[in-house]
Amino acid sequence: MEVATRIEQHLNEQQRSAVLHRDDAPLLVIAGAGTGKTTTLAHRIAQLVVDGADPRRILLLTFSRRASQEMIRRAQRVVPHADVPWAGTYHAVGSRLLRMHALALGLDPQFTVMDRGDAADLLDLVRVDRGLAKGERRFPKKDTCLAIYSRTVNARVPLDSVLGESYPWCREHAGALRQLFGAYVEEKLSRHVLDYDDLLLWWWHAMSSPEVAQQIRARFDHILVDEYQDTNALQAEIIVGLSPTGKGVTAVGDDAQAIYSFRAASVHNILAFPSAFTQPGRVVPLEDNYRSTVPIVAASNAVIAQSSQRYDKHLRSTRAAQGSGEKPILALVDDELAEVDYVIEKILAYREAGLQLKDQAVLMRAAHHADLLELELGRRRIPYVKYGGLKFLEAAHVKDLLSILRWAENPVDPIAGFRTAQLVPGIGPAFARRAVDQIRSGATPSLSALASMKPPAAARAAWPALCELLVALADPSASWQGQLGRVRAFYEPILVERYDGAEARLGDLAQLEAIGATYPSRAAFLDDLTLDPPSATGDYAGPPALDEDWLVLSTIHSAKGQEWRAVFILDVIDGRIPSDLGVGTTDQLEEERRLLYVAMTRARDHLHLVQPLRMFVEKQHRHGDRHVFAPRSRFLPDDILDNFERVVRGRGVAGLVAEPASVVVDVASRLRAMW
Repeated sequence: MEVATRIEQHLNEQQRSAVLHRDDAPLLVIAGAGTGKTTTLAHRIAQLVVDGADPRRILLLTFSRRASQEMIRRAQRVVPHADVPWAGTYHAVGSRLLRMHALALGLDPQFTVMDRGDAADLLDLVRVDRGLAKGERRFPKKDTCLAIYSRTVNARVPLDSVLGESYPWCREHAGALRQLFGAYVEEKLSRHVLDYDDLLLWWWHAMSSPEVAQQIRARFDHILVDEYQDTNALQAEIIVGLSPTGKGVTAVGDDAQAIYSFRAASVHNILAFPSAFTQPGRVVPLEDNYRSTVPIVAASNAVIAQSSQRYDKHLRSTRAAQGSGEKPILALVDDELAEVDYVIEKILAYREAGLQLKDQAVLMRAAHHADLLELELGRRRIPYVKYGGLKFLEAAHVKDLLSILRWAENPVDPIAGFRTAQLVPGIGPAFARRAVDQIRSGATPSLSALASMKPPAAARAAWPALCELLVALADPSASWQGQLGRVRAFYEPILVERYDGAEARLGDLAQLEAIGATYPSRAAFLDDLTLDPPSATGDYAGPPALDEDWLVLSTIHSAKGQEWRAVFILDVIDGRIPSDLGVGTTDQLEEERRLLYVAMTRARDHLHLVQPLRMFVEKQHRHGDRHVFAPRSRFLPDDILDNFERVVRGRGVAGLVAEPASVVVDVASRLRAMW
């Protein structure tokens, strides 16, 4: 009773309603920005355990390992024994279930998982083998092919529809792409490898098999899903498959923060949740915003209220007692250079007033929109960190080292073998391809077959060392502990010769070894690193090493889930927000509106939306100075401008700002009438 009382004391009325919900009907918690989503879900877990649920029979699905760990940590603060072993990302849980039920699905339990880069490389090899690289017309690049394949799988949409809607320039290759994808599937099956998308696809197929589905369903009494607005079609159907009636299902999300359609996520999943199961779901909105001031919440509400795809909710700031705060500022500036001057001036002013740089963030629609700002920050020696760059596994030196481990784990993995063989100086693609094929030449694939190959003269000294290393790593009796150290000793001299910035890259390998020491096996290490990689430290822009304070630059997508005391949003104009590529359909346009909403709701105390009135025209003569007029974002219509304080900066701005008119002349209608 004491624990139950303590749970309720930490919650507001709406949170309490969600946490105490009984499991007969599926529950959807619509958690507006800053309303305590994580707190609610963590307390829901704690309440289930207090009510007698076995933590081992609770499934928690998130979109990052860090999110699941944080929720379990919070739940354990309330109920110490709320340890949920089945908590993790969809892909990590899917991988674990597939290994348990592999034989029933016709899958090798020892499969390895390819990251995106390796999957693209394998697709490219298959394309070359099938002769699809030849022809009069240019075939789509490997990354484009993988993106098309991935969208077809995750969105559960026919290939022709994907090509027509998202890749119209590839429609003429529909037949060849269908042939390529079929061959790609066969190649993966023969090599016992799965790509990232397969982890969901195979799990989805498992839930459509009555016998296997029943075994998986019997494992869980409660299913909790975080960030439901970010699910794709496969993920949403998997949830329904886990509990067709919806009993025991709790989903938390915010339709107003659905911004990942480029990953095949669909806002329609959360909108359709109440009717997705055999019994109707209950919807509980969370509307008390604990993050932002009253004016910031009011302006954000005004922007999202225009959306045609939304649940009816109205956020209210809980910070009213602390003072109403300043209105968000809509700053009109001459051009992009004036925008940079304005942002830096305000950032430094806030710093002088006691606001640290890392309490401030500059957000933009695309990473390159901050190019001018980065140049000026560098010139003024203002330290900053930028989010939205390379991921850890995309760094070449990290992929090199992991390819050695992957080849030892799965000798018939063609991408790992092809990359590893070429690490040896003097080995080129032709010999590497023969080495990959050599593994399969015997009755049983074995890395020991490599020692019989005669390498090129330039590689004769180093090739035996690689063969010896691989055989030792592949020995079933070999201990996992120490393997990464042995691989590092072999690879580090190669790294120093191959790449610039060796010191930072060597630091990455040290980080890898430290991570590896926490895992019980090589397979578990490779799986987890592929499914939920850490951020890079060498190739990825991290906090400046010599500064204790730094400004944050971030794309809006990368900023989701974060908050800062002061937020600046660049280029709030049509063509940027919304992007000129994001206005083709209603779904695209509404997602662009949600992007602006997400950016605005990152701010706690101060919010600046910057509107340059002129934008430089790209791809003109190098001495050109042509600009075009930049209209204000259509998401800020006149009837909501009272929510903002308008600030005008720049010599040429005054003449460009329209004055309110007492008489409106419909010139557009007159022009149309002429024709």
